[in-house]
Amino acid sequence: MAWSIDARIPVTLLSDAAALPGALVTGRPAALLAEGAAPHSADARVSETFAPDPTQHPAACACCAGRSPAAQALDRLFQDRVRGRIAWFDRVLVLAITAEGRAELAQALAQDPLTTARFRAA
Repeated sequence: MAWSIDARIPVTLLSDAAALPGALVTGRPAALLAEGAAPHSADARVSETFAPDPTQHPAACACCAGRSPAAQALDRLFQDRVRGRIAWFDRVLVLAITAEGRAELAQALAQDPLTTARFRAA
């Protein structure tokens, strides 16, 4: 018998802010990751923001080897979670309002080594 357990934290991209209240009350405790300012929600355990930087070089480019703002925001959520600085959450809901923000999140989930080790697309 083969086991296939994926213990990484699921990340769900929401279509718009109107989907947030329903997504927060359905399921396990969630963190909110928002592009730009996060909308206030009493149901979100914790929230974090990111903003795509159009002047930023590609991830791991030869000159700066930087990580995207989305990857850094997910890293902050994970580090604060395991260190007990914030309330425990079992999933991340993402509000990315621009195509650039959605692309940056997808890139982080697919190519950033720390992000792919800790998180997975739901």
